[in-house]
Amino acid sequence: MNELTIRPRADDHMQGCVQALATVHATDRYPVDWPVDPEGWLTPRSMLGAWVAVDSSAVLGHLVLARPGEALALAVGLPSRRLVSVTRLFVSAGARRRGVAARLLDKAIAVAAADGLRPVLEVEAGAAAAINLYERAGWRCVGTSAADWTTADGRVARMRSYVAPSGHRT
Repeated sequence: MNELTIRPRADDHMQGCVQALATVHATDRYPVDWPVDPEGWLTPRSMLGAWVAVDSSAVLGHLVLARPGEALALAVGLPSRRLVSVTRLFVSAGARRRGVAARLLDKAIAVAAADGLRPVLEVEAGAAAAINLYERAGWRCVGTSAADWTTADGRVARMRSYVAPSGHRT
């Protein structure tokens, strides 16, 4: 096994990111509906930066930091200008249980801290594995809300809002 590294996403990572996302979609239905433009989906307009976890040249995971919406800032109870949102976080189905997601979260916290920001995120309430990861890592659930989309089984999604632990190791 090669060394796992976290690095800024580059254009030459995009094909690997889309391939990794396809394994996640097939396994977990994330995203619920496959995007018409997967590369565009991985690059939201609010994006501030993106990172990948790579092992040799294979993309194993992905993370975007973005400007948070006002609803998430309100749920967290801090002004949006003091926050950064973790989004488009996933680990390919074949790379799970290797600490990839935890390393990506640590990177998000370190980047945010360097900019004086606090990371926040939202996760669908049915995503038990992701919720367990966040809570094991010390992220705190600060609220729930109804989403404006439906889950794969047709119910209105319930979102859980999380804030990163303060003073987290970097």
